[in-house]
Amino acid sequence: MILQTNWLTRPATQAVCAALEQAGFHALFVGGCVRDGIIGRAVTDIDIATDARPEQVMQITEAADMKPVPTGFDHGTVTVVADGFPHEVTTFRRDVETDGRRAVVAFSERVEEDALRRDFTMNALYADARGAVIDPLGTGISDLTARRVRFIGDPHDRIAEDYLRILRFFRFHAHYADPSGGLDADGLAACAEMAGGLEKLSRERVGAEMVKLLGAPDPGPAMAAMVQSGVLARVLPGADATALPLLVHLEGEADLAPDPVRRLALLGGQDMAVALRLSKAQASGIANRQKRIGDAAGAGALGYFMGEQAGRDVVLLRAALFETAVAKADLAAVTHGAAQVCPVRAADLKAAGLSGPDLGQALRAVEARWIASDFSLTKADLLA
Repeated sequence: MILQTNWLTRPATQAVCAALEQAGFHALFVGGCVRDGIIGRAVTDIDIATDARPEQVMQITEAADMKPVPTGFDHGTVTVVADGFPHEVTTFRRDVETDGRRAVVAFSERVEEDALRRDFTMNALYADARGAVIDPLGTGISDLTARRVRFIGDPHDRIAEDYLRILRFFRFHAHYADPSGGLDADGLAACAEMAGGLEKLSRERVGAEMVKLLGAPDPGPAMAAMVQSGVLARVLPGADATALPLLVHLEGEADLAPDPVRRLALLGGQDMAVALRLSKAQASGIANRQKRIGDAAGAGALGYFMGEQAGRDVVLLRAALFETAVAKADLAAVTHGAAQVCPVRAADLKAAGLSGPDLGQALRAVEARWIASDFSLTKADLLA
């Protein structure tokens, strides 16, 4: 198989490979750029595996007028910037010791050893600078083309090396698997049996994986499997994914892109911001949406108070949770409300002699009348 993708022929990328090869070393693209290149998905990150040691990578690329940065030097990774493009170059490795969170690695000269330490068969694919795909384990290409997410070797062994692979299993299924095929039975069983190991992980790593998973076009089947296996209860106690398939359907009808914040607001759960160590913006966005789901604000008011995106989200969340359709008129009302500016300001009421608590109360009353009129009352109407 020959990889045919735009990034492969980029002069800067070819120059990195040429520098390593001319020095007598391998330069093999690996992981996501190969996997996504084969199936025609966009590629943003370029990873290169080599038998050159990190200090040799530094010397070789610097001599070729590139900028090597030792971003993960102890673990064999050097980020080589060529013509403004970063390339993560990592020495072939094998695991010496693991504790479920981090690994002690030893450098290797063999691509087969490097492949064996990876998580899924579809991620253990390599390609040389000419685009020739290399499948050291012999199962990566077939699993990728069949859209099967399978651990390399015994799933228990791979998970014991890094418990985050439990969440990656569900995330990769959501993004890459054939939804009609179900999850790999051995992998799912191992995830269920070893779910207790998730407690060892940092909340940041767990949260990042959940956000990526919920950014998939349809994470419903993967989330259902997480519920079945007990994994969701481990990472987000109290979460309820029952309405997620309906939300995904409604998003499609409304032509809205997947949004992890919207979907997390639907799932709920105890202390979500802490459990997933979300950013302030994410936590605030989720809380604001959840607060509005059960209140009496109409679609136009949602747009006015929350903005178009958040307002539309609440309309969809209400529909998913209450199992109703989303009216196009409601989405239009959100858009209309988001564009409105109340014609009466506090200064107008001050001029009428109001101040203090009376001013605030009057301003809220005027705003409520204006919203109830579908934003049609004029300033003169409201002041009268």
